[in-house]
Amino acid sequence: MPRFAVRRLATGFLHVVVVATAVFALTSWLPGDAAVVVLGEDASDGQVAALRAQLGVDRPWGDRFLDWAGGLLRGDLGTSLLTGEPVAEQLGRELSSTAVLTGLVLVLVLPLSAVIGVVSGMRPGSRTDRSLNAVVVVLTAIPEFALGMVLVAVLALHLGWLPATAAGLSGLSLADQPAVLVLPVTVLVCKQLSALARQVRVGVAGAVDAGYATHLRVLGVPERSVLLRHVLPNALAPAVQQLARTVDGLLGGVVVVEALFGLTGVGAGFVDAVKTRDLPVVQGYALVFVVTTVLVNTAADVAARRLVPQQEVLA
Repeated sequence: MPRFAVRRLATGFLHVVVVATAVFALTSWLPGDAAVVVLGEDASDGQVAALRAQLGVDRPWGDRFLDWAGGLLRGDLGTSLLTGEPVAEQLGRELSSTAVLTGLVLVLVLPLSAVIGVVSGMRPGSRTDRSLNAVVVVLTAIPEFALGMVLVAVLALHLGWLPATAAGLSGLSLADQPAVLVLPVTVLVCKQLSALARQVRVGVAGAVDAGYATHLRVLGVPERSVLLRHVLPNALAPAVQQLARTVDGLLGGVVVVEALFGLTGVGAGFVDAVKTRDLPVVQGYALVFVVTTVLVNTAADVAARRLVPQQEVLA
């Protein structure tokens, strides 16, 4: 197990290096730059060239990449071209808001998906199983923005039960206005619940009637023990890896949901940085997404290997 974890971490580090290089290259080729955004389209070529030189965006790609990579090795993500603020400080401030949102979503998704998956998987093909599967499929098919717009129209605009957006609450923390989190959390839970619940259901349905489970029942082992000690560990191994993909999907969903509901966080910050061509900030956000994805998938592989030691967990 320790050697397996070390191999996965080493592979993950190589993935981060490759993707970080690709991110820097791709973001450097975005059309336009921060100088044009700051000065506007009416600025003269001389003014734009002078500001580009001041910001350092006119330097050769290779020189800028070496400076950026050297900064990463020192733990320095660079400085915003527009505000002059260190990227690490901006990310730290916005990650706290996103952490509240994603933490609430995961706290709700994990138990709900486990309950739905186990209830469906214990009696595959039953009316309950078919009903739950129908709900899950419908939730899977609806995009985040469409579901969010429907909830806003019904619960916020028509019924007036909840605020439609966090706009105008920039001076307050999410803890001061918890009602603004209800709709975005609901959207993300509905979207991320479906895939994980279906994976748990498939695992439980396959394990509940497996030969070893039947043999244990014949030997007189209580059904509760069969389920908790034997069926669930085998059923949850692939579900743990699906959880990693759920977190990956949650990162993408947060970008959409924060922009839709006017929430501050890495999603909204990433969108703003792309709009203003603030490349150090864009690269910092992208690096956070990459590192998070690698760490979550590595942890999921190790956890799945732990649940079922004899199973070869694919990289």
